Amino acid sequence: MIAPQTSDTQAASAAEPQLDPLQAAGRASDPAQVEAAIVGRRSVRAFLPTPVPRPLIERLLRVAARAPSGTNTQPWKVYVLQGRARDELVAKVCAAHDAIRANPALAAEYQEAYDYYPREWVSPYIDRRRENGWGLYGLLGIGKGDKDKMHAQHQRNFRFFDAPVGLMVTIDTVMGRGSLVDTGMFLQNLMIAARAHGLDTCPQAAWNPYARIILPHIGASEREMLVCGMALGYADPDAVVNRFVTPREPLERFVTWVE
Repeated sequence: MIAPQTSDTQAASAAEPQLDPLQAAGRASDPAQVEAAIVGRRSVRAFLPTPVPRPLIERLLRVAARAPSGTNTQPWKVYVLQGRARDELVAKVCAAHDAIRANPALAAEYQEAYDYYPREWVSPYIDRRRENGWGLYGLLGIGKGDKDKMHAQHQRNFRFFDAPVGLMVTIDTVMGRGSLVDTGMFLQNLMIAARAHGLDTCPQAAWNPYARIILPHIGASEREMLVCGMALGYADPDAVVNRFVTPREPLERFVTWVE
């Protein structure tokens, strides 16, 4: 387990010099530490208010930017929200979320730039999705059909699950679908780097329908489209919701050996 860092260790981590890629490639990595950061990454849904120092955020983003991208296009853009800017966005999107619940017809005004989920679900994906929902709601004591609690839990997304740092990630609309793959690799790098420093994350496609609110708020250009949001901070160790861990399929379910 990677423990949350103290203010002293935060400062030390942020102050360490950036590694040269060739120098880093020549060093042997500790497999146990690398694997611990990967396996320990999970979608945390309750955070402490503990601030994350800007130098540490910058360090994580620099490391994440070493992600591969087709012909080194590096299509991602990241907006870091803290303080008043974060709080104002939370208020705007929560208000829209509540308004849609009161008048479902308003949902037509909020469209995501790309289909994150399929329009028609099939097995085994729908089965995994249901298992995920039942597991999370069961842990939180949210019964089937309890729309008030479901709405409140879903709205936790739009509060960044109380994380002090929110990220919005965009790409240029002129780019092809491959840029979503590139950006996904960047996001994974970011989440693993965060875990290595004792931080946790939650990638959030839930923000996507509210791009018409988000993009002007963060000052994005008209050519940018929202890929996703992300919560970043220190996990609340006492929150029941953070006990939720999703299973993974065994190798034989997704690996085919061709020899």
